[in-house]
Amino acid sequence: MENLKVDLDLDKELFTPLSDEEKKFEQIVRPSVGYWADAWRRLKGNKVALVSLIMIIIIVIFAFLGPVLMEKVMGYTYYDTNLQGTDIRPNAQHWFGTDNLGRDLFVRTMYGARYSLIIAISAAAINLVIGVLYGGIAGFFGGKVDNIMMRIVDVLYSIPTQIYVIILMATFKKEGSTGLTTIIIAMAISYWVGMARIVRGDILQLKQQEFVLAARSLGVSKFKILIRHLIPNCIGSIMVTLTLLIPEAVFTEAFLSFIGLGLTPPTASLGTLANEAMVAIYTLSLIHILTLPTNREV
Repeated sequence: MENLKVDLDLDKELFTPLSDEEKKFEQIVRPSVGYWADAWRRLKGNKVALVSLIMIIIIVIFAFLGPVLMEKVMGYTYYDTNLQGTDIRPNAQHWFGTDNLGRDLFVRTMYGARYSLIIAISAAAINLVIGVLYGGIAGFFGGKVDNIMMRIVDVLYSIPTQIYVIILMATFKKEGSTGLTTIIIAMAISYWVGMARIVRGDILQLKQQEFVLAARSLGVSKFKILIRHLIPNCIGSIMVTLTLLIPEAVFTEAFLSFIGLGLTPPTASLGTLANEAMVAIYTLSLIHILTLPTNREV
């Protein structure tokens, strides 16, 4: 074949420099904003969400710093008893009153909120890792891997989560321990199935996108595609599921402590406080009934 020659003698008049006005159209007026910066900007624009965030911060401070301040200022702890000051009504010294052992209920409420938040956040963090990885692998590989992994999830999902937690708590809870580690592990074992199903559904849609094909064409490994590209694009669904998982874990812990399978007294939790309050209400109601004057016929 003959060598093809290309004529590169171009007319210089066809190329003229851009004017100052034309150059302004190429300038980047607004800097690029990342995902978290954009999320914070949207949060600041939503007044209801911003007020909710402030309330959450106040609750966290109440739970973690409140007991320390009350112990240093007032000298109250969640376990110190005072048999000479039992069942005191709320007053300036004891803001929520005292229980039947003379313990300050305001401090015990703060400790209960602390333990409930520790359990909920720890269980949610463990479930986040397990659920995201499990659902991501199932959705990305698909086929037989997806079928086997999701059938396991379906079996676990068909049984109420509280039954798993109750069985695990009754089996592994040791005598003399607070039960904090046991209840976290029990929730971590059973609460990840919902996260896995949501992440798997998002991955099934995202893996068909062009950026995944481009990454494969460049020779990126499947693990890096999953971790660096697919899972970060599921962050919206993951955050929504995580925010719903934390209050669910709080209610589960309160329920287990209420029926006696959660934290062990004198450790304070929202469930144990509710149980003690119920016993006090029944006792006071019975005393009130027994002390009522009886109407006798003369």
